[in-house]
Amino acid sequence: MSNVLRPYLAAVRSTLTAALTLENFPSQVVERHNKPEVEVAGSKEVLLNPLTISRNENERVFIEPSVNSIRVSIKIKQADEIERILCHKFTRFLMQRAESFIVLRRKPIKIYGGRGQRDQ
Repeated sequence: MSNVLRPYLAAVRSTLTAALTLENFPSQVVERHNKPEVEVAGSKEVLLNPLTISRNENERVFIEPSVNSIRVSIKIKQADEIERILCHKFTRFLMQRAESFIVLRRKPIKIYGGRGQRDQ
């Protein structure tokens, strides 16, 4: 790992470590339900402040934590066609295994989307 990336990746790692202190938190609206609050957004008091860690405009991580779940959006640099292909393969790999994850957004949010033709 290059020394240029080290502070960026250290900031991402420490932020994710802090955000991943999750606990079981049942719904405040419906009895006997336990849904990821970051997706449902039923109670504003259980959502924590979202934050962005950015190295530049093409490399950033957007973290949306809550009491019982977390959502991470990653924008990866895609300077040339090889990097675009690798990024597309990686996102398809994650999308095909989405059922293994508890929370996974399958469609990118607007600022983190790739090329229009590859978004599915």
